[in-house]
Formats: sequence, structure tokens, C-alpha cells
Amino acid sequence: MFRLRSGLFWCAVLIACAPAASFGQQQAAKDYPSKSIRLVVPYAPGGGIDFVGHALGQKIAPVIGQNLFLDNRPGAGGSIGADVVAKSKPDGYTILLTSSAHASLPSIYKSLPYDPVKDFTPISLVANSVGFVLVVHPSVPARSVKELIALAKAQPGKLNYGSSGVGGVIQLAVEAFNLTAGTKIAHVPYKGVAQAMIDLLSGRIDLTISPGTVVLPHIQSGKLRALGITATVRWSALPEVPTIDEAGLKGYKYVVWYGMWFPAGAPTEYVTRIRAEVVKAFEDPEMKRTFAEQGYVPVASTPQEFSKTIVEDIEFHRKLVARIGLTPQ
Repeated sequence: MFRLRSGLFWCAVLIACAPAASFGQQQAAKDYPSKSIRLVVPYAPGGGIDFVGHALGQKIAPVIGQNLFLDNRPGAGGSIGADVVAKSKPDGYTILLTSSAHASLPSIYKSLPYDPVKDFTPISLVANSVGFVLVVHPSVPARSVKELIALAKAQPGKLNYGSSGVGGVIQLAVEAFNLTAGTKIAHVPYKGVAQAMIDLLSGRIDLTISPGTVVLPHIQSGKLRALGITATVRWSALPEVPTIDEAGLKGYKYVVWYGMWFPAGAPTEYVTRIRAEVVKAFEDPEMKRTFAEQGYVPVASTPQEFSKTIVEDIEFHRKLVARIGLTPQ
């Protein structure tokens, strides 16, 4: 009899406490955020992703009443900063802001100190790049994607391309081109985009696939020739340049994206709040224009849509790296 009464007593306690717990969660969500939020960017200061962070931070901060400040943690292709977030408290005050390299790193490195899916809570795919631009030095006789493919096939291994380093997005973008076109354009890795661009402009290498904002001035001056865009739609800054797909290499695309994650276990209410503010930020025409000028297309996806993109991109890069025989570092 005592046990029965004791059990009934604790059931009554739990039932009585349930509304209080629910109220506490609702109140916490209502009060969030109550202090500054850290945006961890796993790259050195000054890169394009800093623009994304600063622009969103300046737009969102006045609305939520708290600052969003960038914390640059470069190293190991972006994995050092990602690990900082993975091991942070899921209290809503640490956010990872990084690129689609998050999805390629698992294939580039033998092991990572975190799981790119299980150790994070997706908030939103913030934006896509307008795509990279396939550019050649004027000494290369090809004036279209089809002519470049024909030239590369006629002289396998003679043409070369520069990249920002082994395993970087530029190498992966060109190797995806090689794989789709059946070409063998040789890889010349550099320690950054700037070094590769110097040699391309001087004619020491033949071509590259580069962020549009980097090569646009050189295209406009005639120092480089643009053959195609890696995205699925043309870039407004170069409306005369076709996508690589429409230029003849059907099925080819390579788009870098930028997204935000909390550490795994962050409250759903916090995810909903931050994602909603990203959506609101992009409702501003001036914000859209600013992003477009910098080579970005606002997306502001749902967490579910973003999660699907991450998983699909991890699998895409796993297959790509395996097929091109790239040895994980």
C-alpha cells in the first residue's frame, strides 16, 4: 500500500512540474539572446566569409538587442574552428559560420576531431556563391568551353590549372570538370588564390576556376578570358558568359555555399529565432543588393533543407575524391 501511494505521489509531482518546466523553456526562448553571440569563422580575417558574417551581424544585432561578433579561428582547412564550435556548450551563444568546405573536409582529411553532421545543429544555408568563373590566359586558343575541352583532349596533360592548394574547392571544382568532360588538365597547387592568380596573369599557368569577384577586374581589362560560370544560372556581373552546363558540358555545376550551425543539442527555439532573423535580413532589398555585389545569392533555407544539402554534399565529395584518386591528408 505504501508503494502504491508513493508512486501516485511522485506521478502527481511530475504532472504538477511539467507545466512549470514547459513555462521555463518558453521563458528561456523568450529571453534569448541575453548576451552577445559569437560567430566562429574557421578562416583568417579578411576573406569573403567575413563579409557574410559582418553583413548579417550588423543587420540582426539591432533587432535582437545583442551583438554578433566574429571570432576567426583559421587552420587545417577550417576544421580547427569547426571543432571549437562542436565542443562548445549548446547554449545558443556560439555559432559556426563556414562554407561548403564543411562538407568536403571529411573526404580530404583522414580523420576529423568532430562529426560534421552529428556534432552540429543546422540553422540555415545562408547564401550560395554566384559560382566560380572558368578563366584562361589569353594565350590559350580556346574561346569557349567546347573548344577548351577539345584542346585538352587533343593534348592530354599539357594544359594546367592553378589552385589555392590540394583539397581546396578550386581543385575540386576543376577536377569535377575533368571528370565530367573526360579531360586531363594538370593540377598546379599554390599556397593561396593570390599566388595562383599572379602566375595565371603572367601566363605561367593556363587556367583556373576562381571566385567571380577575384577575376572580374582581370576579365574586364582583357588580361583573362572568361569561358563559363560553374553555377546553374548566369552571373549578372558577366551576363554574356554562359554557365558551363549551357556552354556544352551538361550536368556540370559546382557552387560554394555558406551556412550557420549551433553545436549539437541547441534548443529548437533558438534555431528558429536565429533562422527567422536571417530570413528577415534578406527581405531588405539593400541587403540583397549588397550580397549580389559581393558575389552571393541569399538563400535563408530551413534547417531541414540545409541538413539535406549537407548530407548530399558530403556524399558528392566522397565520390569525387575517390574517383580522382586524391589521397586524404
